[in-house]
Amino acid sequence: MHRTSTLSLTIATVCIAATALVGCSTSGSAEPAAGSPVAVDAPAAAPAEPSFEDNVLTTKDVRITITDVKTIQVGEEGNEYGKKPVIAFWYDTTSVSGKETNPGTAWIFLFQAYQDNDPNAENKLSVGSLPDPAFLDSQMNNIKKGGTVPHAIAYELSDTTTPVALVASTNFGQDEIGSMTFELK
Repeated sequence: MHRTSTLSLTIATVCIAATALVGCSTSGSAEPAAGSPVAVDAPAAAPAEPSFEDNVLTTKDVRITITDVKTIQVGEEGNEYGKKPVIAFWYDTTSVSGKETNPGTAWIFLFQAYQDNDPNAENKLSVGSLPDPAFLDSQMNNIKKGGTVPHAIAYELSDTTTPVALVASTNFGQDEIGSMTFELK
């Protein structure tokens, strides 16, 4: 008798489990009941390989999205104190891994700007003054994991006609991720 009860209990358990699994596979769009747990999408995982395309640099630690690019002449707003025209980039930096970073440092470690207007040598552009005073107080703020902080940076141009190549790389410029060319306007 004990054997029959155990067998019946095992069969009943298997049937309940099978019914529950079949219920999980239905594709209905029923709303969850009040108070029931709801699954939340996990944050996007870091990419297998870093990339820089369509104004977005993605690495295992940060995602930098260029939101605006402007050429600013000497004396104009954003380049009031400069002695050379600049190309300015506005961007959003998102912390993917949670590794300590801020928007200014993230950009400086990952990007270099060049103008190919010297037939004999690379023309790496120097960083200019902050083109947007709105970021003066927030430029060194650490970004929380999953958080996004806007910022801007400018590079001094050596002429106002040669396009600027923005090169993304890791290991202090040793391993190139990709590059984009920006026409001066």
